[in-house]
Amino acid sequence: MNSAARIEAFLEMMSAERGAAENTLSSYRRDLEDASAGIGGGLAAATSADIRAYLDDIAARGFAATSQARKLSAIRQFFKFLYAEGLRGDDPTGTLDSPRKGRPLPKTMSEADTGRLLDRAAQEAVDPSMHDGDRLAALRLHALVEVLYATGLRVSELVGLPVTVAQRDDRFFMVRGKGNKERMVPLSAKARAAMRTWLAARATVPAFADSPFLFPAAADSGYLSRQVFARELKGLAARAGIATAKISPHVLRHAFASHLLQNGADLRAVQQLLGHADISTTQIYTHVLEERLVRLVNDHHPLAD
Repeated sequence: MNSAARIEAFLEMMSAERGAAENTLSSYRRDLEDASAGIGGGLAAATSADIRAYLDDIAARGFAATSQARKLSAIRQFFKFLYAEGLRGDDPTGTLDSPRKGRPLPKTMSEADTGRLLDRAAQEAVDPSMHDGDRLAALRLHALVEVLYATGLRVSELVGLPVTVAQRDDRFFMVRGKGNKERMVPLSAKARAAMRTWLAARATVPAFADSPFLFPAAADSGYLSRQVFARELKGLAARAGIATAKISPHVLRHAFASHLLQNGADLRAVQQLLGHADISTTQIYTHVLEERLVRLVNDHHPLAD
């Protein structure tokens, strides 16, 4: 059986036994056929040295580490199949290391820019020249940005908040996040005040009276969509003189985490507030801790310049 036939047999197994989707099968086919074409003698007979030379070649051609890792993953799956079926007595991928995938630093905002954004939202919320509809939208947006920066919620958690969070007016509340896990998040005095003001304005809209959501909307979900909030946030940023490319709801979540760490918070505490199941996810912020430690040494070490 040549390489092409063995690739076909592998794809049939992935489809029949594992129920792989058509897109997944197409991706495997492209990666395996590319590897087979790039290895003299075909993929099925390849040695560890052959596969390593192929990976070096695609790296030299400029493929990103993520693409290299995906191709190696497909090759690993292929050889596991050949070994399990008795078509190979060894697995040549066993000694190969996966290409290192650098984790991009999260986009964030400076404390100064965040302050300008929140100040602009607060000014618009009390602007007496606004018509009723615009004022209602401004009060909602002010509440949204204050709560997001105070809590670091995921945007899906924010827009779907129950109205009881504002009605209770507590300094903390519980939110149900990924994996149906609950966590406690704090509310600043400014966020609570913005929510109270929004709650009073919300009560003047009869269509919102029976909604269980803090930010109701005429959508299938019953609450404000993430896309509408993201669009309104970019508009607010533009009016505050901040480049819209630098802002999104997720950027404000990152700002919440980064600013906490810059001001002395513990990484584990930030992990809990963000709702990260694994500390490794939170470690994208270690550059913030490193900057803080350098500043600490430079400011306080007796021999620092």
